[in-house]
Amino acid sequence: MRTIGIGKQDYESIIMPDCFYVDKTNFIKEWWEAKDDVTLITRPRRFGKTLNMSMLNCFFSNKYSGRGDLFEGLEIWEDEKYREIQGTYPVIFLSFASAKETNIGDAKYRICALISEIYEDNRYLLKGDLLSDNEKEQFLSVKAGMNPIGASDAIKLLCGYMQRYYGKKVLILLDEYDTPLQEAYIEEYWNEMTGFMRSFFNSTFKTNPYLERAIMTGITRVTYSTYMKFAEQTSNGSALAETMFSDLNNLRIVSTTSNIYQDCFGFTEKEVFNALDEAGLSDKKEEVKRWYDGFTFGTHKDIYNPWSITNFIKERKLKTYWVDTSSNGLADKLIRSGSPEIKKSMEKLLNGESIIVEIDEQIVFNQLDNNENAIWSLLLACGYLKVENSETCDINGKYELKFTNLEVNVMFQKLIKDWFRATGATSNEFVNALLTGDIKAMNHYMNKIALATFSYFDVGNKPSEYIEPERFYHGFVLGLMVGEREKYIIKSNRESGFGRYDIIMVPKEVKDKELPAIVIEFKVYDGEDEDNLKETVIAAHKQMEEKKYDDEILQFGIEKERIKHYGFAFKGKKVLIG
Repeated sequence: MRTIGIGKQDYESIIMPDCFYVDKTNFIKEWWEAKDDVTLITRPRRFGKTLNMSMLNCFFSNKYSGRGDLFEGLEIWEDEKYREIQGTYPVIFLSFASAKETNIGDAKYRICALISEIYEDNRYLLKGDLLSDNEKEQFLSVKAGMNPIGASDAIKLLCGYMQRYYGKKVLILLDEYDTPLQEAYIEEYWNEMTGFMRSFFNSTFKTNPYLERAIMTGITRVTYSTYMKFAEQTSNGSALAETMFSDLNNLRIVSTTSNIYQDCFGFTEKEVFNALDEAGLSDKKEEVKRWYDGFTFGTHKDIYNPWSITNFIKERKLKTYWVDTSSNGLADKLIRSGSPEIKKSMEKLLNGESIIVEIDEQIVFNQLDNNENAIWSLLLACGYLKVENSETCDINGKYELKFTNLEVNVMFQKLIKDWFRATGATSNEFVNALLTGDIKAMNHYMNKIALATFSYFDVGNKPSEYIEPERFYHGFVLGLMVGEREKYIIKSNRESGFGRYDIIMVPKEVKDKELPAIVIEFKVYDGEDEDNLKETVIAAHKQMEEKKYDDEILQFGIEKERIKHYGFAFKGKKVLIG
């Protein structure tokens, strides 16, 4: 088995010591023959984007002239035409991967510093009379502390100098273009950052006469809302959304649903199974497929993420490798504080079901808090969701989505458990009381849980409010699902009898007499109809009886005497169970 170098993203450092490498050099040919001026490719993190960009650099850059040894024995080297163009172009290879700052000043400083490094690598241009005095002054002004306005044109000007020197237009490779934009959203300096980045993109890729071709990679196709500026111009006051690249009419966008470059990022099933055979792990194919398969790019299914595969082969253990490479903080925040509908969709996903939602691949970061569909679009772009059936996509952009694989499902189970971790052992003690029918203990522990977690879910206290305590309620349901999924089938807000119940818990093993079936009705205190929380509990039980909430449980073969009924009454952060 070839040595697996975990975390290697430099093509030369993988090829020269003969490390494990899956041949993706056909990407070079596919991109070159597409003849697109500017290409944006979005893929989830750790899917080989940086390695492929490094490969392009090694192939095209004249700094690697005569380095055909880096491609011997690989697919691209079988074509004589491509042997001739290897190492013949001036190339600018820039990455924004490190642009993760907490404020706009530091973010601009970081980007300027990255651009100045490119200038340092090309100081040979200062020799002789190639540049005028003014141009040399501009060249030397490019540094970390430069005026950010000058950064917008810096790459275009450098392209001009390089074209003059080499007599050939320049290729630009920009990796992780969206990292500074995602950080700007998280750290709340989004508006300032979008203006700066849009000017940079326009100058570098649109009004650059010295550009041969360019390729950008990232996780998302970023869009921003211009609501504050243009709302008065729309008939209904709705927000307008403009892509970060709206000025670039020469841009080819390749997203996870596009049908080009489908197998250029990530490993195909054939590539994975060949690697497992090489490693002597042929008997693990089905387990590996269950854990790490499931990504779909365009119409190509059965794509595996390279990070988990290479780590599994090296460690020979099934673990959450890929999802653990990020804090997943943005996904956590959006789901935890999201609407009841979002949490209900999460219930379905955790149960292995699919959801049908509208997807817009232009991610409007500053509308994520208000647009539910934007959340699913982001999770799809990040690789947490997959398109289950591309044929179900309708003209309105609705897709059928599922969790990508077991690794992702496990990640979300951990994420939801962390919501209740602040309560320590309290949540487990509450579940024990729930199953044994200890009402006094349930009230004691539930109020502890409520005080510790309600702030996560934005609890209201009026029945007319949209959120009511529903955000807590659905978070609570998800917590139950994760904690008790081995023993119970747990459902919420489904039709039963003539009404609706809030939660039912049905034992998976019907014959296990020690496990009760449970019906829980959540009800918000209504001061107009009820004098206190006790009356709210009574009203909840009355509704359970009138609406025949037991019907579905009885259909499972559960005896009626095994069904426990609980009314949960809410008033602000106070909870009474009866």
